[in-house]
Amino acid sequence: MKTIALGNQGLIVPNLGLGCMGMTGFETGDMYGKADEQEAIATIHRSFELGGNFLDTADLYGPLKNEQLIAKAMGNNRSQYIVATKFGWEIDDNDAVTWAINGSKEYVKKAVERSLKNLKTDYIDLYYMHRLDKNTPIEETVGAMADLVTEGKVRYIGLSEVSSETVKRAHAVHPITAVQSEYSLFERSAEERGVLQTLRDLEIGFVAYSPLGRGFLSGQIRSLDDLPENDFRRAIPRFQEAYFHKNIELVEAIEAMAKEKEVTTSQLALAWIISKGIIPIPGTKRRKYLEQNIEAGTIQLSEADLVKLEDIVPLGTDTGAPYDEFSMGLLD
Repeated sequence: MKTIALGNQGLIVPNLGLGCMGMTGFETGDMYGKADEQEAIATIHRSFELGGNFLDTADLYGPLKNEQLIAKAMGNNRSQYIVATKFGWEIDDNDAVTWAINGSKEYVKKAVERSLKNLKTDYIDLYYMHRLDKNTPIEETVGAMADLVTEGKVRYIGLSEVSSETVKRAHAVHPITAVQSEYSLFERSAEERGVLQTLRDLEIGFVAYSPLGRGFLSGQIRSLDDLPENDFRRAIPRFQEAYFHKNIELVEAIEAMAKEKEVTTSQLALAWIISKGIIPIPGTKRRKYLEQNIEAGTIQLSEADLVKLEDIVPLGTDTGAPYDEFSMGLLD
């Protein structure tokens, strides 16, 4: 796999990472269908064989179980992986999510120790604040994260789903290596709000989660019946009747272009992101889809290709909110 500098602080990663969220269930059910630990670990190992050693997790996933799964998969090869995890969604002493966001100095220090324990490691390569704590100054949160760098527990720090103003304030406290937000042909709010331009100006890397529009851009979803009963996407506006059929039409147009280029719809969508110097972290728990995703990193798109794709889904296209009302309210 090709590698790329993520930000300007020295972190080098493959041009496509592996989102691990769906590899474990959650306390409210499975996120993307039923989890299979054996296949998930085999997927991580296959990714490693192909050069894909950049794993993305969070203490929220499981909660905690996802980090534990990654530790199991890495085994004695920890130093050969680049691990990104996140904190911020408050988890209490009983390992239950409170659904509050906590970015206080005390909680940062508590959360990192828990993640280190679950990952069975003494350092985290990239440590993100999962969501902004609107009741705690960003300077306090990033100051606490900077302490972790000084202590050697964290190599690089990042933020997730934040505004340009928050990025600038955070970066003034300690260099931010990466910002992670949802980004795909179906979700370009980070671009619309000027966040991407701010990151370019400050030489901060950008990591795109849900780069396949939460599965829409895989081309495998044709009706809501294609989603498992307890799949959380059923509660997302983008998958509701008001948007669903219009979004399918967009997917079909992208599919037609992918067919012309003799690639899959997913590969075309990922190649579009990679062409922008952005690191996509598509989530999968199956080797078959992992291999297809990694191949996307080798696809070359011309300027005409990029224009054609963006003409299908122009900047500003309303494909429906990516979260329910509660979760949307937690974005910066």
